[in-house]
Formats: sequence, structure tokens, C-alpha cells
Amino acid sequence: MTMPQNPPQNPPPPPQHPPPPPDAGRPDERAPYGYAAPPAGYGPQGYGSPAWTQQMPGVPASEQYGRPQGPVGQVRPTGMIILLFFVTLGIWGLVYYFQTHEEMKRHSGEGLGGVLALVIAFIVGLVSPFLLSNEVGQLYERRGQEKPVSALTALWFFPGLFILVGPFIWFVQTNNALNAYWQSLGQTRTTLV
Repeated sequence: MTMPQNPPQNPPPPPQHPPPPPDAGRPDERAPYGYAAPPAGYGPQGYGSPAWTQQMPGVPASEQYGRPQGPVGQVRPTGMIILLFFVTLGIWGLVYYFQTHEEMKRHSGEGLGGVLALVIAFIVGLVSPFLLSNEVGQLYERRGQEKPVSALTALWFFPGLFILVGPFIWFVQTNNALNAYWQSLGQTRTTLV
């Protein structure tokens, strides 16, 4: 006994949408801010919507910020910077703020930059430790890592100034975090300037 053979069945073709009108996507002169509403029949995304209307997949949170592309900064020995600060009666602190903020700005494209950091250090010196620790923490955060220091770390500087060792604790934590960041990008050279 032979079975009757059925011809192979083809799946139904996907629903066809008409091509978009030639003026689709152009701003409407009557609409505010040049907003162009989608043409009729091209509503929200969903099953069967044409490929040109589908959204790109979301960006993972770890890749939300672009990877820094600028040059890598210099590693600065913590003990020598502290010594230079005392020998120059605090002037080296201004040089340090300028150098580190400028390197971070060139590296990440974000932040104060050296000149603005120097102006802030001259006018409102107590704010500078908070800004520096915050920007160092932001370098780590842009890479999706936990921040080893933040603006709160500068509380060691002020009001920690009243226990005398507070500013040293702040500087060691912040400078070591910055050095570790540069070293993680392959910097091995140490410099003071």
C-alpha cells in the first residue's frame, strides 16, 4: 500500500510593507524643531516591521561611556611629591594639580583640564582635593570598574586637616589610585614633572 505524496508546502511569504514615501524622514516645516512624524502605516516597532525601522540593540552599561583614547599620563612617586611640596612651600602642589588634571583631560576628553584646575586651586584651594579625587574616580568608572577614590575621599584633606595626618592620607590614596590607573594602561615610566 502506497501513501499518497503531498507536494511540499511553502511557508506563506512575510507580510509586505509598501516602500516609504520619498519625503519620509524629512523635517516637517510645520512641526516644532523640525520633527518629522513617521509616515502613515509605519507605527511602533514590532513583529513584521521592516528592517529599516528596527532599533539597534541597546548598549551594555559597561560600554556606555567610550573608552578613553588620549595619551596615558605619568606615574608620580608619592613620597617625592610630598617632599617637593614641603621644599617648595606648597608651590609644587599647584604644579601637581595642573599636571594631573591636564593629563586626565587629554586622556579621557572630560574633566577640568590643567588651567582651570590651577585657577580653582588659586582661588578656592580647599575645593581642589575634592575635584582631583572625583576625577580620578571617574577614570575608573568610565572603564566600568569600581572607584577606589571619590570626592568623599577628600574629606581626609578637609576636615582631616585638623588631625594633621588627614591630608597625607588623602594624597597617598588619591595619587596611588591615579598611578595604578596609568600603570594598568601600560605606563612604567616615573616622573616628577
